[in-house]
Amino acid sequence: MSFLPVCPKPKKPNFILPAKACDAHCHVFGPAAQFPYAAERKYTPVDAPKEQLFSLHKHLGFERSVLVQASCHGTDNSAMVDMLEAGEGRYRGVAVVGDDLTVAEVQRLHDVGVRGIRFNFVKRLVDIKPEAYYRKLAELIAPFGWHIIVYFESQEFADIESLLMQLPTPIAIDHMGRPDVSKGLDHPDFMRICEMVRNRPNTWIKVGCLERLSQQAPPYHDAIPYARHLVEQFPDQVLWGTDWPHPNMKSHMPDDGALVDTIPLIAPTAELQQKLLVDNPARLYEFND
Repeated sequence: MSFLPVCPKPKKPNFILPAKACDAHCHVFGPAAQFPYAAERKYTPVDAPKEQLFSLHKHLGFERSVLVQASCHGTDNSAMVDMLEAGEGRYRGVAVVGDDLTVAEVQRLHDVGVRGIRFNFVKRLVDIKPEAYYRKLAELIAPFGWHIIVYFESQEFADIESLLMQLPTPIAIDHMGRPDVSKGLDHPDFMRICEMVRNRPNTWIKVGCLERLSQQAPPYHDAIPYARHLVEQFPDQVLWGTDWPHPNMKSHMPDDGALVDTIPLIAPTAELQQKLLVDNPARLYEFND
């Protein structure tokens, strides 16, 4: 399967990001010659190395970022760590780990800027493990103050809700829980996710990826109400990221400058923008400067 290359010349956003804005969800892929993809991967992306991401963030105006390990690299976090080491303290990481994880490895990753791990429950991308697997890893990282990013699709949320409620760490929900935006804001799948954010202590939710959820052309008007609802209901628990380089996008490859221009549509005031882009990620990812 061939994948779309990233937008070669994203526009300069009309929306000017606040100082110390953070792209709280993006990836690096390869280059495969230096950082090979995992043998068990379900997809092979186009290389998207750190130099390309550094350049994009400078162009868009992001001063901070969070790199999320993607499933195509498996539990080899080398490409992510390489970028963290080159990022001069401006980047944090979220790792993917296996059940061979040790306290010493958590400490090593912590020292280079990792602050969480990712649990992927999307069946088309990974093989789901027994609950005991996830509980063991959560208990291992909890003393470090790390959180767990959880990636799932809204119709499968009920299957993992009990597990997530009992994890001993903060959690951050990827991509708004991937609601079906054709079903309306009041659909039980989305409302159930909102209830978790409301009622489970230390729960965060990412409100980007409109392009992945929308059934319309940019600026994705059918997905905007979902993100805006979360921003207005949970202003201290929301994060935003580009999702660059947009793995597995099949309909089109978004312009990241245009994605930045959707931020005022979901966070319409300067106060909400400051929380979404600066204050919230600084608190969760320990950006102290």
